[in-house]
Amino acid sequence: MSRPDSSPSPVTIPPVLLLGGGRMGSAMMHGWQQQGLSPSLVIDPAPIEVPAPHRRLPSADLIPAGFQPAVIVLAVKPQLCEAAIPPLAHLAGPGTVVLSIMAGRTTDGLRRLLPPRTPIVRAMPNTPAAIGRGVTVAYRRAGPDAVVNPEQEALCDRLLRAIGAVAWVEDEALLDAVTAISGSGPAYVFLLAELLEEIGREHGLPADLARLLARGTVSGSGALLDSEAAVSAAELRRAVTSPGGTTEQALAVLMAQEAWPSSLRQAVRAAAERSRALAR
Repeated sequence: MSRPDSSPSPVTIPPVLLLGGGRMGSAMMHGWQQQGLSPSLVIDPAPIEVPAPHRRLPSADLIPAGFQPAVIVLAVKPQLCEAAIPPLAHLAGPGTVVLSIMAGRTTDGLRRLLPPRTPIVRAMPNTPAAIGRGVTVAYRRAGPDAVVNPEQEALCDRLLRAIGAVAWVEDEALLDAVTAISGSGPAYVFLLAELLEEIGREHGLPADLARLLARGTVSGSGALLDSEAAVSAAELRRAVTSPGGTTEQALAVLMAQEAWPSSLRQAVRAAAERSRALAR
């Protein structure tokens, strides 16, 4: 269930503890910095650059006494969380919301690593977040056992909007499909560009021209999709497809039932099944 976009609040973002300063974590930190992030900490053993006044610490046991984040953002690889979360779990609790962007880690699984009644929001962003064009789907438990209050939900929403569009769902199980479509989706698009470039070279195009055509076509088509939000993708496709023309011939191959309609469904199904298998 999507929620309407709203302009960012002018209020400074309260302190954040970011666990993991990799590509996604760094993209988020950059977006928060632009919106007035209070002095915050990044826990990462790698010597990554963190803009002042924020600090990087190589391990959680170096967190200074008295530092109390409003949000703990979990941005490490899922397989590392059992070792990475316990050293900072003492900072969690009802007054500090945990925002996880780890694939496959359920809120129930995270609760086992955190103090009782810790508010948890689970989110799945994607890699275009690195340029502020990501799309994120977020979940927080609703109903009588909900522990995420409206202010914490709004804060998580604001943090996620710093890297792109945000939608919220009320069923955590939907995040498996989200992971398979938008989380893994950029790789499908990159594969399309990769194949178009490769095939262009096979047809005799110089390598630099093949790359220009492949990447420009994919990125330009995406921009057109974005600018024509009221027009369906099917309508845009039909507008490019002249009867009896070259595009119609190509689409007759790609849209055969055993081609893209079948293979893409199989690919998304495989990714969703893997997401469910990883859930803990």
